[in-house]
Amino acid sequence: MSEMKTINFMGLRKVTTVFSALLLLVSLTSFVVNGMHFGLDFTGGTQIQVSYSEAPDLEEIRGLIRDSGYQNFEVVNFRTDQDVQIRIQETGAADFDQVEAADSAGRVVALLQESSSAEVEILGSGFIGSQVGEELREQGGLGMLVALIMIMVYIALRFQYKFSVGAVAALAHDVLITLGFFSLFQIDFDLTVLAAVLAVIGYSLNDTIVVSDRIRENFRILRKSDPVELINISITQTFSRTIITSLTTLLVLLALFLFGGEMIKGFAIALIVGVLIGTYSSIYVAANVLLHMHISKEDLMPPVREGDEVDSMP
Repeated sequence: MSEMKTINFMGLRKVTTVFSALLLLVSLTSFVVNGMHFGLDFTGGTQIQVSYSEAPDLEEIRGLIRDSGYQNFEVVNFRTDQDVQIRIQETGAADFDQVEAADSAGRVVALLQESSSAEVEILGSGFIGSQVGEELREQGGLGMLVALIMIMVYIALRFQYKFSVGAVAALAHDVLITLGFFSLFQIDFDLTVLAAVLAVIGYSLNDTIVVSDRIRENFRILRKSDPVELINISITQTFSRTIITSLTTLLVLLALFLFGGEMIKGFAIALIVGVLIGTYSSIYVAANVLLHMHISKEDLMPPVREGDEVDSMP
């Protein structure tokens, strides 16, 4: 059986460092210039669900609502192609209450009934206050921060603190670039996207731990290899697994994006971007951090106990 040829991944570490820095710079600049385009879950507004006797033209509904003076809204199908969900972000949502939300919903439903030859039945309406949206933003951000801290503690205990720094750097890299993508293209950021970002953290961490575990094992087995060579060997050994896992996941996500409907399109986009960036970071970002922190076999060797020292003496 022929020996596997080692790929020199770390030969590109300077190029990939610059590439990652550029992606992060673009993301941070977009945060400052554009901000995030938060969805109704975070901003507050009115949600209306109606059912048509026959499948309606969503573009026609969007045009009617736009002509009525509403600017920030979304119109999507849910359950079936005859059921429509309308979410309208209200201007000055902090001063909006349930009564005014019901009036707004009534006006929209009346408009739809007047303009359609099909029967339109209202299934329900509701209101999300801006205060609730602010709390969701704060809790979502806190959730991501707590997750990163717990991950860092776990990897420091399970592996070694240099691995924990590398893993958290890779996760922060993935999250910032995924959020930056949404900021740059002003894609709605709602609770489904937040769930996708948290899933990206788990997915990226899984890839990083697989590579880190192989690096740790090889440091103990291949003691004569230098760190760069050893990391190249470790990544080469796990590379096929990483690529196969990512490709199969991307196929599912692509199907969700193309056929899943508008309601989960943001979720699919966040995961597609996150999986692509996470695959890249598990190879280059985490390993690069280890080299910058001068990882060595001494960092990973088990501590020698006093009894072992005595037993080894002549």
